[in-house]
Amino acid sequence: MTTTTTQNPTTTRRDRPVIDWNQRNRNRQLPTAELLALLRTQAPDLFAIAQVVGKWVWVQFPDKQAPEVTSVLAQLGFHWNNKRQCWQHPCGPVTVDASPDDPRAKYGATPATAAA
Repeated sequence: MTTTTTQNPTTTRRDRPVIDWNQRNRNRQLPTAELLALLRTQAPDLFAIAQVVGKWVWVQFPDKQAPEVTSVLAQLGFHWNNKRQCWQHPCGPVTVDASPDDPRAKYGATPATAAA
């Protein structure tokens, strides 16, 4: 991934890596097994902490992660769920409206390492 630098009259800061939005959209359509295989090869540290909840894959951190990690998750097709405080991947089209209940209560949470 490439990075961009933003020049501001008062500051210079390094932005996050650029996201390939076409690839991100293709990644969002991956079924669970294919996403887990992609995580295992391209982001093994994320694969190690990922959980499968229903057909979705969730990644949760105890603290805020580095922007580089955020960019990797976004590129892989994950989105941030502020209510549940985790990164989620729908593993295909979303067909049901969000439930107010915690899906882990209905589906359980299986470590990706056991589900792959």
